[in-house]
Amino acid sequence: MLLPLLPKPKPHKALPSEIWTEIFKFVLEARAEMNKYGVLRVSATALPLAYKRVHIHIYRRLYDAEKKWDSIRRIPYSAPGRVFPFVDHAQTFLIDSLLTPLFPLVPCLTHLSMNPLFVMSRRAITSLACRPGVSEEESVVTLLRCCEHLEELEITGHSPDPSDLDWTAFEDAETYASRRPLFLPHLRVLTLLSIHSSPLLSTLLISHLPSLEKLTITPYDDLPGSPVSQFIETHGADLRSLLLFTPKSWPTRLHPSPDSILNTSPNLRHMSLEQPLPTLAIKGNHPLQFLSIPRPNNDSWAFLARLLPHVPNLCAVRARDVKWLRKGMNSVAQEAGVQGTMREWRKRLARRGVRMLDSDWKDIEL
Repeated sequence: MLLPLLPKPKPHKALPSEIWTEIFKFVLEARAEMNKYGVLRVSATALPLAYKRVHIHIYRRLYDAEKKWDSIRRIPYSAPGRVFPFVDHAQTFLIDSLLTPLFPLVPCLTHLSMNPLFVMSRRAITSLACRPGVSEEESVVTLLRCCEHLEELEITGHSPDPSDLDWTAFEDAETYASRRPLFLPHLRVLTLLSIHSSPLLSTLLISHLPSLEKLTITPYDDLPGSPVSQFIETHGADLRSLLLFTPKSWPTRLHPSPDSILNTSPNLRHMSLEQPLPTLAIKGNHPLQFLSIPRPNNDSWAFLARLLPHVPNLCAVRARDVKWLRKGMNSVAQEAGVQGTMREWRKRLARRGVRMLDSDWKDIEL
């Protein structure tokens, strides 16, 4: 007969749920290669952590969970959909029809990451902006009404150039008056490329954007019905950076920029211009510090020579589309073409204490 010689060990005290939460957090984040669902079988404490950041391939589980849920249950939304704060959609092969029914299943979604090459359709955007009493306005505008804490916004248009379509459209007064402004008090950076006119542009035009500091926009000053120039004038007072840029496509149509930029944007520190360079109207001196132009040539130097006396704080001129040749190239290559023009500009600007920089904001390597 065998008798135990040692007393039975005392049972361990149960760990508080807060400690288990930290343990599961470490396991799920530090060992991403392990099977998460094996951990979920251990304790329900790990459920919110496991679903905190999910990849879109889990949509089948979402749909199955939604089918098992009904309004009789005391929880207002199905699990795991109600605990999703973050969705990572980085896989471009997933089609738009999967996103449209997915968004209503994740009512607590606060962050959406997508591949920039993937373009959501109108129905997917409407699904993302789904809320009671959705109006019939543009889907992007509807979505932005739900994004009061938005800080950066970039939208690129894909429609043909209006000059190719003989575009003469104007928004009637009744439609314009019916638009309601957006509430975006935290929007700091706004990019609107290749958008000559749209309901979104008109809505942003009448919206108060108190925090807007950087604006990148494609100019259309030669189109009478385009609100782009009026947009720059309306929101230019507090801008510190204004970038006029036309995305390069074939064929590329370059439209003129407004001449009143410096007068309507008195606080600019950085201005990037697009071809053709405007004949700027200048009243007194301007606090501009950095100026970017597409490519240095004789015409752009004439523009710059007229501007220099009115910008005493100018620190650097940047060639937006040109890079300095790397160190070690022979002297003939360094003096030819646009490289030679930039070297000549560098000498002229040095007399005024202004640097000549390339597209990477770098000075020449001597």
